[in-house]
Amino acid sequence: MKFDVPVTIALSKGRIFKQSLPLLAYAGIEPLDDPETSRKLILDTNHEQVKLVIIRATDVPTYVQYGAADLGVAGKDVLLEHGGEGLYEPLDLKIARCRMMTAGFKDAVADSPGRLRVATKYVKSAQRYYASLGQQVEIIKLYGSMELAPIVGLADLIVDLVESGNTLKANGLVPLEHIADISSRLIINKAAWKMKHATMMSLKEAMAEVVEQNQG
Repeated sequence: MKFDVPVTIALSKGRIFKQSLPLLAYAGIEPLDDPETSRKLILDTNHEQVKLVIIRATDVPTYVQYGAADLGVAGKDVLLEHGGEGLYEPLDLKIARCRMMTAGFKDAVADSPGRLRVATKYVKSAQRYYASLGQQVEIIKLYGSMELAPIVGLADLIVDLVESGNTLKANGLVPLEHIADISSRLIINKAAWKMKHATMMSLKEAMAEVVEQNQG
Protein backbone atom coordinates (compact mmCIF):
# COMPACT_ATOMS: atom_id res chain seq x y z
CA MET A 1 0.00 0.00 0.00
CA LYS A 2 1.10 3.58 -0.71
CA PHE A 3 0.38 6.28 1.84
CA ASP A 4 -0.06 9.72 0.28
CA VAL A 5 -1.47 11.29 3.46
CA PRO A 6 -0.32 11.16 7.11
CA VAL A 7 -1.94 8.30 9.05
CA THR A 8 -1.86 7.85 12.83
CA ILE A 9 -2.94 4.52 14.28
CA ALA A 10 -3.77 4.13 18.01
CA LEU A 11 -2.89 0.81 19.64
CA SER A 12 -2.49 -0.48 23.17
CA LYS A 13 0.43 -2.57 24.44
CA GLY A 14 0.20 -6.28 25.03
CA ARG A 15 -2.19 -8.78 23.50
CA ILE A 16 -3.99 -6.39 21.14
CA PHE A 17 -0.71 -4.96 19.82
CA LYS A 18 0.77 -8.41 19.18
CA GLN A 19 -2.36 -9.71 17.48
CA SER A 20 -2.71 -6.51 15.41
CA LEU A 21 0.81 -6.80 13.96
CA PRO A 22 -0.04 -9.47 11.33
CA LEU A 23 -3.07 -7.42 10.22
CA LEU A 24 -0.95 -4.28 9.83
CA ALA A 25 1.80 -6.27 8.10
CA TYR A 26 -0.72 -7.49 5.53
CA ALA A 27 -1.48 -3.82 4.80
CA GLY A 28 2.27 -3.25 4.46
CA ILE A 29 2.80 -1.49 7.81
CA GLU A 30 5.58 -2.59 10.15
CA PRO A 31 6.74 -0.73 13.29
CA LEU A 32 10.45 0.06 13.55
CA ASP A 33 10.39 -0.25 17.37
CA ASP A 34 8.94 -2.71 19.84
CA PRO A 35 6.64 -0.90 22.32
CA GLU A 36 7.52 -3.44 25.02
CA THR A 37 11.19 -2.39 24.97
CA SER A 38 11.04 1.16 23.57
CA ARG A 39 10.20 4.16 25.77
CA LYS A 40 8.75 5.99 22.76
CA LEU A 41 5.03 6.71 22.82
CA ILE A 42 4.92 7.38 19.07
CA LEU A 43 6.51 4.65 16.98
CA ASP A 44 7.85 5.15 13.47
CA THR A 45 6.99 2.57 10.82
CA ASN A 46 8.44 1.53 7.47
CA HIS A 47 6.27 4.30 5.94
CA GLU A 48 7.31 7.86 6.75
CA GLN A 49 3.66 8.97 6.68
CA VAL A 50 2.41 6.28 9.08
CA LYS A 51 2.87 6.53 12.88
CA LEU A 52 1.66 4.32 15.71
CA VAL A 53 0.66 5.89 19.03
CA ILE A 54 0.88 3.51 21.97
CA ILE A 55 -1.65 4.33 24.70
CA ARG A 56 -3.81 2.70 27.36
CA ALA A 57 -6.50 0.43 25.90
CA THR A 58 -9.27 2.51 27.50
CA ASP A 59 -7.95 5.69 25.83
CA VAL A 60 -7.89 4.37 22.24
CA PRO A 61 -11.52 5.32 21.37
CA THR A 62 -11.02 8.82 22.83
CA TYR A 63 -7.89 9.47 20.73
CA VAL A 64 -9.77 8.30 17.63
CA GLN A 65 -12.97 10.22 18.50
CA TYR A 66 -11.11 13.53 18.82
CA GLY A 67 -8.88 12.99 15.79
CA ALA A 68 -5.57 12.59 17.63
CA ALA A 69 -5.49 9.25 15.77
CA ASP A 70 -7.14 8.51 12.44
CA LEU A 71 -7.92 4.93 13.35
CA GLY A 72 -7.21 2.39 16.04
CA VAL A 73 -7.84 -1.07 17.42
CA ALA A 74 -10.03 -1.34 20.53
CA GLY A 75 -11.75 -4.16 22.38
CA LYS A 76 -15.54 -4.27 22.23
CA ASP A 77 -15.55 -4.09 26.04
CA VAL A 78 -13.82 -0.69 25.87
CA LEU A 79 -16.17 0.51 23.11
CA LEU A 80 -19.26 -0.50 25.10
CA GLU A 81 -18.03 1.69 27.96
CA HIS A 82 -16.97 4.56 25.70
CA GLY A 83 -20.24 4.65 23.78
CA GLY A 84 -18.73 4.92 20.29
CA GLU A 85 -19.30 8.67 19.78
CA GLY A 86 -17.39 10.30 16.92
CA LEU A 87 -16.10 7.12 15.35
CA TYR A 88 -17.02 4.32 12.99
CA GLU A 89 -16.62 0.64 13.85
CA PRO A 90 -16.50 -0.95 10.38
CA LEU A 91 -14.74 -4.23 11.10
CA ASP A 92 -14.60 -7.00 13.70
CA LEU A 93 -10.95 -8.07 13.63
CA LYS A 94 -11.79 -11.28 15.52
CA ILE A 95 -8.69 -11.02 17.72
CA ALA A 96 -8.30 -10.87 21.53
CA ARG A 97 -11.52 -12.84 21.92
CA CYS A 98 -13.19 -13.48 25.26
CA ARG A 99 -16.61 -13.13 26.93
CA MET A 100 -18.04 -10.55 29.30
CA MET A 101 -19.80 -12.45 32.07
CA THR A 102 -21.12 -12.23 35.56
CA ALA A 103 -19.24 -14.44 38.01
CA GLY A 104 -19.27 -15.27 41.69
CA PHE A 105 -19.72 -18.15 44.09
CA LYS A 106 -21.98 -20.88 42.72
CA ASP A 107 -25.06 -19.95 44.76
CA ALA A 108 -24.31 -16.21 45.08
CA VAL A 109 -27.62 -15.01 43.65
CA ALA A 110 -29.76 -17.44 45.64
CA ASP A 111 -27.88 -16.68 48.87
CA SER A 112 -28.22 -12.89 48.59
CA PRO A 113 -31.24 -11.71 50.63
CA GLY A 114 -31.45 -8.15 49.29
CA ARG A 115 -30.25 -6.07 46.36
CA LEU A 116 -27.21 -7.60 44.70
CA ARG A 117 -23.91 -5.77 44.89
CA VAL A 118 -21.87 -6.09 41.69
CA ALA A 119 -18.19 -5.12 41.43
CA THR A 120 -16.80 -4.23 38.00
CA LYS A 121 -14.78 -1.77 35.95
CA TYR A 122 -17.44 -2.14 33.23
CA VAL A 123 -20.01 0.05 34.96
CA LYS A 124 -22.08 1.04 31.92
CA SER A 125 -22.20 -2.52 30.55
CA ALA A 126 -23.25 -3.89 33.93
CA GLN A 127 -25.93 -1.21 34.34
CA ARG A 128 -27.33 -1.93 30.86
CA TYR A 129 -27.33 -5.67 31.46
CA TYR A 130 -29.19 -5.56 34.76
CA ALA A 131 -31.57 -2.89 33.47
CA SER A 132 -32.43 -5.25 30.59
CA LEU A 133 -33.39 -7.84 33.21
CA GLY A 134 -35.44 -5.27 35.14
CA GLN A 135 -33.19 -5.92 38.12
CA GLN A 136 -31.92 -3.22 40.46
CA VAL A 137 -28.36 -3.75 41.66
CA GLU A 138 -25.71 -1.71 43.42
CA ILE A 139 -22.66 -1.25 41.17
CA ILE A 140 -19.26 -0.90 42.84
CA LYS A 141 -16.50 0.37 40.54
CA LEU A 142 -13.14 -1.39 40.83
CA TYR A 143 -10.06 -1.12 38.63
CA GLY A 144 -8.53 -4.55 39.16
CA SER A 145 -8.45 -7.84 41.11
CA MET A 146 -12.20 -8.29 40.61
CA GLU A 147 -12.11 -11.85 41.93
CA LEU A 148 -11.24 -10.55 45.39
CA ALA A 149 -14.54 -8.67 45.78
CA PRO A 150 -16.82 -11.70 46.43
CA ILE A 151 -14.15 -13.44 48.51
CA VAL A 152 -13.88 -10.59 51.05
CA GLY A 153 -17.62 -9.80 50.95
CA LEU A 154 -17.35 -6.49 49.09
CA ALA A 155 -19.76 -7.72 46.41
CA ASP A 156 -22.04 -10.66 45.63
CA LEU A 157 -21.01 -10.83 41.97
CA ILE A 158 -18.51 -9.38 39.54
CA VAL A 159 -18.82 -8.46 35.86
CA ASP A 160 -15.54 -9.13 34.09
CA LEU A 161 -13.94 -10.60 30.99
CA VAL A 162 -13.51 -14.36 30.98
CA GLU A 163 -11.16 -16.17 28.62
CA SER A 164 -10.28 -19.58 30.05
CA GLY A 165 -11.99 -19.19 33.43
CA ASN A 166 -8.83 -20.41 35.21
CA THR A 167 -8.45 -17.29 37.39
CA LEU A 168 -12.05 -17.61 38.55
CA LYS A 169 -11.60 -21.30 39.29
CA ALA A 170 -8.38 -20.68 41.22
CA ASN A 171 -10.31 -18.31 43.48
CA GLY A 172 -13.32 -20.60 43.99
CA LEU A 173 -15.60 -18.61 41.65
CA VAL A 174 -17.59 -19.69 38.60
CA PRO A 175 -18.78 -17.86 35.47
CA LEU A 176 -22.56 -17.42 35.68
CA GLU A 177 -24.37 -15.30 33.05
CA HIS A 178 -23.14 -14.38 29.58
CA ILE A 179 -23.41 -10.65 28.78
CA ALA A 180 -21.50 -10.21 25.49
CA ASP A 181 -18.94 -11.78 23.20
CA ILE A 182 -15.86 -9.57 23.08
CA SER A 183 -13.25 -9.14 20.34
CA SER A 184 -11.15 -6.26 19.04
CA ARG A 185 -12.58 -3.91 16.42
CA LEU A 186 -11.13 -1.53 13.87
CA ILE A 187 -12.35 1.98 14.65
CA ILE A 188 -12.00 5.04 12.40
CA ASN A 189 -12.40 8.74 13.12
CA LYS A 190 -15.44 10.12 11.25
CA ALA A 191 -13.56 13.12 9.81
CA ALA A 192 -10.64 10.92 8.68
CA TRP A 193 -13.13 8.56 6.99
CA LYS A 194 -14.32 11.50 4.87
CA MET A 195 -11.06 13.43 4.35
CA LYS A 196 -8.78 10.40 3.87
CA HIS A 197 -11.43 8.05 2.54
CA ALA A 198 -9.33 6.19 -0.07
CA THR A 199 -6.55 5.42 2.43
CA MET A 200 -8.94 4.45 5.23
CA MET A 201 -10.91 2.22 2.85
CA SER A 202 -7.78 0.51 1.56
CA LEU A 203 -6.57 -0.19 5.09
CA LYS A 204 -9.98 -1.52 6.12
CA GLU A 205 -10.19 -3.79 3.06
CA ALA A 206 -6.67 -5.15 3.58
CA MET A 207 -7.47 -6.00 7.20
CA ALA A 208 -10.83 -7.51 6.23
CA GLU A 209 -9.04 -9.75 3.73
CA VAL A 210 -6.60 -11.16 6.28
CA VAL A 211 -9.37 -11.58 8.88
CA GLU A 212 -11.33 -13.62 6.33
CA GLN A 213 -8.26 -15.74 5.52
CA ASN A 214 -7.68 -16.43 9.23
CA GLN A 215 -11.28 -17.65 9.58
CA GLY A 216 -10.92 -19.99 6.61
